[in-house]
Amino acid sequence: MLLRKKPEERGREVPSPVNLPPDVIVSPDTLRSQRVPPGQSRTLKWPVLDAGGPPAIDLGRWKFFVRGLVQQERVWNWEEFQALPRVKAFSDFHCVTRWSRLGNLWEGVATREVLERAGGTRPNARYVMVYGYDFGWTTNLPLEDFRAEDALFALSHDGEPLAVEHGGPMRLVVPRLYAWKSAKWVAGVELMESDRPGFWERNGYHMHGDPWTEERTGW
Repeated sequence: MLLRKKPEERGREVPSPVNLPPDVIVSPDTLRSQRVPPGQSRTLKWPVLDAGGPPAIDLGRWKFFVRGLVQQERVWNWEEFQALPRVKAFSDFHCVTRWSRLGNLWEGVATREVLERAGGTRPNARYVMVYGYDFGWTTNLPLEDFRAEDALFALSHDGEPLAVEHGGPMRLVVPRLYAWKSAKWVAGVELMESDRPGFWERNGYHMHGDPWTEERTGW
């Protein structure tokens, strides 16, 4: 007799990248034998955390910019950004508050695509500052992490448009760093030669944020 798993039991299974369509980018961390980093616990939910709540965003006035150490600074409106080529990426999501949500399928515009549309980065570009629509919020990260193959500006999550409480209409997703680096409600990015702290980094969070080495606080 074939025993069928209950829905709640199926939900506890760790989503696997095996058998994903070939066009889906698979984040390397989803290939680890242990998917949950030190000090983290898996959640089946998707908790909502932010600094001050969702901002009011009018898509008719929405703009996204790339500036700083790129060959050509660019600005897109919503329709123009929607028309950019899209990618899908399968990755895990680790919050510094010690929960991890495994097996997320994101769809959006690759960070590499955006940099290419700006003519590429200048030779002295090393870091990125990300700006949010939420009341001047910022976060910083190394350019190497920002332009990783599995990093993207997400427009949908698990086949559904990105909900506003999770950063919709568009958020950054950088799976290999703690989730505060995956800024919600992104307004633009600035390429920089030297690193400087963003909002949470000025308030004690780590400048890098690697979940596998528990870079939660400090420099």
